[in-house]
Amino acid sequence: MKLDAIRSAAERVAASHGLDVVDIEFAGPAKDRTLCVFLEKNAEGRAKLKAAIEAGAEREDLPERLREGKLSIEQLSGVTHEDCAAFSRDFGVLLDVEGMVPGDEYTLEASSPGLDRKLTRPEDFQRFAGCLVKVQTFEPIRNNRHWQGRLAAGAGAEISLDLSALHQNSKSRKTGVSTVEIALGNIEKAQLIPEI
Repeated sequence: MKLDAIRSAAERVAASHGLDVVDIEFAGPAKDRTLCVFLEKNAEGRAKLKAAIEAGAEREDLPERLREGKLSIEQLSGVTHEDCAAFSRDFGVLLDVEGMVPGDEYTLEASSPGLDRKLTRPEDFQRFAGCLVKVQTFEPIRNNRHWQGRLAAGAGAEISLDLSALHQNSKSRKTGVSTVEIALGNIEKAQLIPEI
């Protein structure tokens, strides 16, 4: 299967709905395969939501901590059930017409990436500067591959974590440092830690 072609098609369909594709996963055994597409509002949609909140619009569908200003709009995908349904309908037709997924047996799921969303692109690390994250590296840094802290703005090819923002595991505490710099190329997995 050509995930790059599927991702490109998903991005085109998502853009027509004012959405961005965060990630795509294809998993499961041959007879029970699932194609998961994680979506969020595009930058314009997030900006509109932020403007509505700042203008004092009462939005009961938003988390209380966001309305109180304790949570950043960037930490929410802003995607609704209706967004996912419309995307799934259009993208499912495209997948079937173009035969992009071999075989007839698969399930298409569209959803929000969640508050613990993955960070994969350099833009993600810049966008979520100031948020709590956990990072696993390919190669150990100071004898440790697992780090968590507050993400400082990345300087190009690396990120910096403020370790004092969270209680560290014993291995992290033994390093004796309060910040750690991690090269983007050394990041195996990274994701947000929800602050709700």
